[in-house]
Amino acid sequence: MHRRDFVKAASLAAGSGAMAAPADTGWPVYAGDQAATRFSAARQITPANVANLEVAWVHRSAPEGSRYRGSLECTPVVVGDIMYISGAGLTIQALHAATGKLLWSYAPLGTASGRRASGVCRGVTYWKDGSRERIFAPIQNRIWCVDAKTGKPVESFGESGSIDVEKDIDRDMTGLSLGSTTPGVICRDVLVITSRTEEGPRPAAPGHIRAYDLRTGKRRWIFHTIPHPGEFGYETWSPDSWKTAGGANNWGGMSVDDKRGLVFVSTGSPAFDFFGGDRVGANLFGNCVICLDAATGKRVWHFQTVHHDLWDYDIPCAPTLVTVTHKGRKVDAVAQVSKTGWVYLFERASGQPLYPIEERKVPQSDVPGEKTYPTQPFPTAPPPFSRQGVNREDITNISPEARKYVEEQLREARFGPMFTPPAMVETIVLPGYHGGALWGGASFDPASERLYLNHNEIPWSTSLKAPPQGAKYRYDFNGYTRNNDANGYTAIRPPWGLMSAIDLKNAKIVWQVPHGEFKKLTARGVPRTGTYIRGGCVATSGGVIFNGGTLDSTFRAYEAKTGKVLWEFYLGGGAFATPSTYTVDGRQFVAVPVSDDLNPEEPAQEGPYRMGDFVAFALPAR
Repeated sequence: MHRRDFVKAASLAAGSGAMAAPADTGWPVYAGDQAATRFSAARQITPANVANLEVAWVHRSAPEGSRYRGSLECTPVVVGDIMYISGAGLTIQALHAATGKLLWSYAPLGTASGRRASGVCRGVTYWKDGSRERIFAPIQNRIWCVDAKTGKPVESFGESGSIDVEKDIDRDMTGLSLGSTTPGVICRDVLVITSRTEEGPRPAAPGHIRAYDLRTGKRRWIFHTIPHPGEFGYETWSPDSWKTAGGANNWGGMSVDDKRGLVFVSTGSPAFDFFGGDRVGANLFGNCVICLDAATGKRVWHFQTVHHDLWDYDIPCAPTLVTVTHKGRKVDAVAQVSKTGWVYLFERASGQPLYPIEERKVPQSDVPGEKTYPTQPFPTAPPPFSRQGVNREDITNISPEARKYVEEQLREARFGPMFTPPAMVETIVLPGYHGGALWGGASFDPASERLYLNHNEIPWSTSLKAPPQGAKYRYDFNGYTRNNDANGYTAIRPPWGLMSAIDLKNAKIVWQVPHGEFKKLTARGVPRTGTYIRGGCVATSGGVIFNGGTLDSTFRAYEAKTGKVLWEFYLGGGAFATPSTYTVDGRQFVAVPVSDDLNPEEPAQEGPYRMGDFVAFALPAR
């Protein structure tokens, strides 16, 4: 595919600088552009006028009366004046981006009429070649290819319009499952897809990275993230791991440097998440940033952020391709935010860290059969954006009653620094299993060279236990526990959810602000705490950051320079997706879907919006 075919100037090549905003600026890629910067050149909405935003249109993707429930995490993709989404029931739809009018709809799973969610699709991938326009959508275990003009499956692609991600994986998949939730990326003539695997202790599929021909759906190449015999990294696992180990998958998205023909991949942890006695070693390519040649799938470079992961410290989002000033010169780089609370910075072509990363000794496991890796990589700059490690002094201080409750609940629990390994007793982990950073990733303003991101400040815990009788694995675990007080508030001192601005030029944190609010706590005089966050933010040339993801069902705009809240809008449900922003006929819109309300304080207030709605905001029409 030629660059001229890749959708207007908004899809900037990786490493390009800021450009003058065209009359219409789209959002043609899930993460904004090929570089995954989640940045828009649109500048009509500014700190001076953002308070005037109003609802421009609402699209209800769930059928009337369906009572559909679940999390809707789709970031709308906008090309020209057409928006493409995956709505309730994983239905693929096209809308007029200025009015929300439905143009076509295709439901691979049938009508979304039940109350049970069908899963998650975080968005679609758009492709154009001459007069042909295609939409690729990850729906459960299949990647669907539909005509962007009609919504009808392209029968010549794969098996009558889709490919099964459980096939062509170079492994016996009997009893295993594999799916895809995040859109793939396109580089030239291949579609590179994401995958979601099980996390153990039961057998799990491997997360090998695969590319498919855009026109036929045939597999073009595969990169084994759990190396086969003779492949680079094979010796970092137990000898038979390639036959049995799972995970090490990319589930949070990828980025592309079109000019260099490179795909940048981030991978999750190997399975089983919390015991690695059957996968002794560093476990390449789990928890890695990997640079691959898009034409062949060959490794160009990699960096492993966590060795022999025992904490579910997936790299949860796409690497962000940036150009930063470093030692007085402009450098094309890769910025990878992480669950562990660091931003890793690498020179893009070579993978060399821009700042030293030190291997330091970490606590070792006392679980029989486990062989913890002796060291972990610690970046020296920028400083961590999240708290790392937890002790009893960190227990909540919002009230004496809350503190007493948590102290009693966690009386037998193990606290410690980050990388304290799981044990047969409950072990508190901070950052928790949902970060630090999560799948919302980061946004990057090329003019200021600032990176913006949401992150959780919430501990989680688990403990290992004996497996069920007859099981073919050595340990089971007691589930994922989010540690709270009796009222559902987080068990440690606030803040519990933050947005941060990080200056990549000077490798420093510029500001941090709580993101989200519990109104009952505010009424008691507790300063804004922030909430658990599941979604990302968008940066704009107008100097405004748009952000949702909080438990208080509120969509917000922040001033990019200071982190000041400029505008808030109560949706009545969670904005659990990274929004998109675009202009049509010179009018800038910001769109976000609405999910279930997850506020621990009380159910959502009665409001006009419900799960499955897509809400678009704009300044009043002139």
